[in-house]
Amino acid sequence: MANDYSAAQLQVLDGLEAVRKRPGMYIGSTDSRGLMHCLWEIIDNAVDEALGGYGDEILVRLNPDGSVEVHDRGRGIPTDIEPRTGMTGVQVVYTKLHAGGKFGGGNYGAAGGLHGVGASVVNALSARLDVEVDRGGVTHAMSFRRGVAGEFADGKAEPTPDAKFTEHPGSASLRQLGKVKRGVTGTRVRYWADPQVFVQDAEFDLEKLQERARQTAFLVPGLAITIDDRRDPDEPEVETYRYEGGISEFVEYLAPDASVTETWRIQGSGEYVETVPVLDEASGHMVSREVDREMHVDVALRWGIGYETTQRSFVNIIATPKGGTHLAGFEQALVKVVRDEITKNARRLKVGNDKLEKDDVLAGLTAVVTVRIPEPQFEGQTKEVLGTPQARQIVSKAVTTGLKERFGSTKRQDKTETSMLLEKVVTEMKSRISARAHKETQRRKNALENSSLPAKLVDCRSNDVERSELFIVEGDSALGTAKPARDSEVQALFPIRGKILNVQKASLADMLKNAECANIIQVIGAGSGRTFDLDQARYGKVIIMSDADVDGAHIRTLLLTLFFRYMRPMLEAGRVYSAVPPLHRVVVVHPGKKPNETIYTYSEQELQQLLAKLERTGRRYQEPIQRYKGLGEMDEDQLWDTTMNPEHRLLRRMTMKDAAEAETVFELLMGNEVAPRKEFIIAGADEVVPELIDT
Repeated sequence: MANDYSAAQLQVLDGLEAVRKRPGMYIGSTDSRGLMHCLWEIIDNAVDEALGGYGDEILVRLNPDGSVEVHDRGRGIPTDIEPRTGMTGVQVVYTKLHAGGKFGGGNYGAAGGLHGVGASVVNALSARLDVEVDRGGVTHAMSFRRGVAGEFADGKAEPTPDAKFTEHPGSASLRQLGKVKRGVTGTRVRYWADPQVFVQDAEFDLEKLQERARQTAFLVPGLAITIDDRRDPDEPEVETYRYEGGISEFVEYLAPDASVTETWRIQGSGEYVETVPVLDEASGHMVSREVDREMHVDVALRWGIGYETTQRSFVNIIATPKGGTHLAGFEQALVKVVRDEITKNARRLKVGNDKLEKDDVLAGLTAVVTVRIPEPQFEGQTKEVLGTPQARQIVSKAVTTGLKERFGSTKRQDKTETSMLLEKVVTEMKSRISARAHKETQRRKNALENSSLPAKLVDCRSNDVERSELFIVEGDSALGTAKPARDSEVQALFPIRGKILNVQKASLADMLKNAECANIIQVIGAGSGRTFDLDQARYGKVIIMSDADVDGAHIRTLLLTLFFRYMRPMLEAGRVYSAVPPLHRVVVVHPGKKPNETIYTYSEQELQQLLAKLERTGRRYQEPIQRYKGLGEMDEDQLWDTTMNPEHRLLRRMTMKDAAEAETVFELLMGNEVAPRKEFIIAGADEVVPELIDT
């Protein structure tokens, strides 16, 4: 076959054929991710108009027939004739690759759509695309099928890709649907993704769409984005996102922990010269010219008490999840300034000869880094990485200037915050160095061989981590009952004295000083915080076994806060459980010599249903009904049967699908801010049933 290879076998793909032949090159994949990428392209075009100051409303609607609509109040796509192609501006935008108004013609100062392929790629991969443009007092319209202009014979029926289609070869004229008021402009796009291209189970992800809309609304203050999901006609879901606070408000939304500093805002700009190809109108060819550029930098950042880093970076409101030169410049300046400040205060902070690393500075940081720049250089159409080399230096200079002003400020608030920040960074550095030294010097076979575990731990005999269970019990009375009741082969017990430290409010040092918290971390044997190693955990399950009363619920919440803040992988792996002991013990009396029957109930509602059933069937039960207020009230057989026996017990697994949402709840219930907690209690006061409160 190699001998038959000739020029006749070469394929030349014209127009949008290349997009349909290799869609992954333009949208990444043909699954749900690629489907969402197409929608982002259309939304970004609308956002670019709002970013330029044209229109402040965008509507995205998901329809039951699988189509999606994007409406904006921008200037509207040009409807006049583009002289080089002889086509209307609408047809050029939707059928020509690398065509648009964002190639330096002055229409957009900073835009997200830069390659001129977004709208045309979506059109090429759509079974049908309809576009309507309000411009010049008239509503213009044009339709396409798989990238080819034409007209669908819908009649009075709802539009569908299956309608008869008449192709318009070459240039196609716009249809006029009617008139609009003077000054009304905008674009409406509706398209049906092509099932010949996308996999069968590809679908729009509402949660990601809402997240992207919220993110964009933060980045463009004053812009209202409405997501209207009508895919289920019986339960439509509409959500509008609009924020006036910009990225400062975005940082507060993203922050997963209580604050060490307030949100700091740093803004700046820089100029540079770039050599770019520019269309020479005289010759009609592209020529290289030096162009003066200006980049605007806007950064919002704050540090919290935690150790996780949350960073978001954007270029012209387009997210760059894999960073790029702008994020590199931000981190470079951040580390340099903080390192210099710690060197200045080394004696007060007792730094010694320890070396500060980037992770020490980034621990607990929440930051949003945005730059606005004409024609940025992205790596690929998916725009996940910024490649413009000048961005690094400009962002670094702006951030350095802003941080030095903050550290040099004489305001009391600024001095307090910067001092707390330096102390936090030094603490992170010392914790990292201590953990590394500990790991290097103590290579152990298991936790039992290398550490003296707390004396009050009642351990199990088995070394099989998957089978072993650690019960954290409330007090010595519960331990006294649980000890003879347990299966000593695989069930270990560890008692705590009442309520442990609230680690949501306490610092890392205070947590480590607290005997109960330190003992729990030591018993589990996997470390804490950033050094936590799930593979080193000594037990497959950790079961919180507290009393079924208000105090027991409080203790359980405190323990969960400890796990969430310092042993989060245990929660993420689903290895933390809460025991569900019964609330009532009902003894049903049988006539004659038949032994009485014992039934346990786990809620007041379940008890009332049981009693009603017994009365209906004429069966008697012993009174008074026993109400368990503590695990210590049970005898060992009852505790084993109801709470510890794997065959009969009920366990509630503590999972964490959304860490940010979980952190918000923990901060509300257990954090330093009293006012939000008070509002939460007042708002839910009407739902409290007084009869169920233990007094």
